Amino acid sequence: MNRASDTASTSPLTNPLLLVMVLAAFTSVLNNSMVNVAIPAVSAHLHVSASASGWIVTAYSIVFATGVALYGRVSDSYSLRATFLAALVIFGIGSLACALAPTFGVLVAGRAVQAAGAAAIPSLAYGSVARLFPAGQRGAVFGTLSSAVGLGAAAGPLVAGIGVTAAGWRVLFYGTLAVIALLFAAAWRYLPDLNAERARSPHRFARLDLPGGLLLASGAAALLFGMTTANHSGLAAPQAWGALVAAVLLLTGFTIRIRRAAFPFVPPALFANTQFLSASGIALLSQGAFIGGGLFLTPLLLINQMGLTAFQTGLVIAPGAFSVALLSPTIGRLSDRFGPRAVLGTSLSILLAGLLFMSSFAVGAAPWRVAIALVIASTGYAGVTSPAANAASKALTAEIAGVGFGIYQLFFFLGSGTGAAVFGSVLALRQRQGTPALNPFYGQGTATAAFSDAYLVACIAVLVALMLLIGLGRARPVSMEKS
Repeated sequence: MNRASDTASTSPLTNPLLLVMVLAAFTSVLNNSMVNVAIPAVSAHLHVSASASGWIVTAYSIVFATGVALYGRVSDSYSLRATFLAALVIFGIGSLACALAPTFGVLVAGRAVQAAGAAAIPSLAYGSVARLFPAGQRGAVFGTLSSAVGLGAAAGPLVAGIGVTAAGWRVLFYGTLAVIALLFAAAWRYLPDLNAERARSPHRFARLDLPGGLLLASGAAALLFGMTTANHSGLAAPQAWGALVAAVLLLTGFTIRIRRAAFPFVPPALFANTQFLSASGIALLSQGAFIGGGLFLTPLLLINQMGLTAFQTGLVIAPGAFSVALLSPTIGRLSDRFGPRAVLGTSLSILLAGLLFMSSFAVGAAPWRVAIALVIASTGYAGVTSPAANAASKALTAEIAGVGFGIYQLFFFLGSGTGAAVFGSVLALRQRQGTPALNPFYGQGTATAAFSDAYLVACIAVLVALMLLIGLGRARPVSMEKS
């Protein structure tokens, strides 16, 4: 399968390439959501503290942020098939290392290797859609990918609970490894080489601009590490502000590099394109508000403040996660029909309403109110993911679709990481202050007032995202400026 015409169907049931990408996206998210739930069991078995066990997530996040844009750029110049297969091998090696890990250090290293492979999945999946499908069909396909992500997030806690209870935490990594093996076979058979007909260039390797890519990746990793450390140790901690300063320097170096390089990692014009920047900003802010706010804060509220068990907490969160999975394909098609801006405006308003309801009437109240708030917010979030990707795709030519979506996914991923850090810091600050909630509609006691304020800050992020809709207009696709 080497021709774009072989992949014309927008249904994964009749399009093998799309089926592979959907299953890969599902597996990647499922792997991460399973591990998050299994951390207490891992900590107990390997005898590590709760604070140290956080490196199981942090190591994965930092390496993932480092790799997501790099894979997109590689796929622009080299075979999609070869790049994807290599990434699956790395993902599998990391999964095997985690499954066999005799010590906590080996497990953390295995998680980093896992991330080095899994980082390819979002940028290659979305980038291939931008290349192979015309503008009027991309929303539906992006919606299908978003649905797979939602299903992975919803199924992860359930699978982890059953797996850890029945056979221990290692079975989760063995299961991931088995699925990766099946994906490898399917990708070998069905993925096309999108660059098979592209003339071999003597500057092919130079066009990758690895120095520029490493500056971007290192800057993103330093930013994520700095934000995460600031959340745990405070902004005054040397490792926190030091990492943030390093991030500024690295990203400044990246900006200088792409303006001077003969073959820049990404054309500078992409960062001047209001369509792309607005779509990426909306993705970052909505991801931060929903994942970093809603899904990060809610388990803390339900377990630490309301006394629910992990299983009961999963039952409260699950309806919202399934809402994302069920609604994403339909909303993606709507963005094709009515345009991304109209759908995003409605969806962001619904997301805002859900978070405002949470801050005003659900925090500190009965769990069923929390579930309703999450369903409302999840409905809005489901209407953001695929239309925002659809809007970003309008600014990308096929020549830079891989790196373009790599950077878009980097914005998307940083949203959840920085959102959790920001809203976690707001929560900690307001808990130390112990003052009444800032939200005038909040009617519960001071014990949970800090959560109301943290959700209120998440609402501000959504309001800023709504303002960015102004930048979505007639797309002017960007291509490589230098050859």
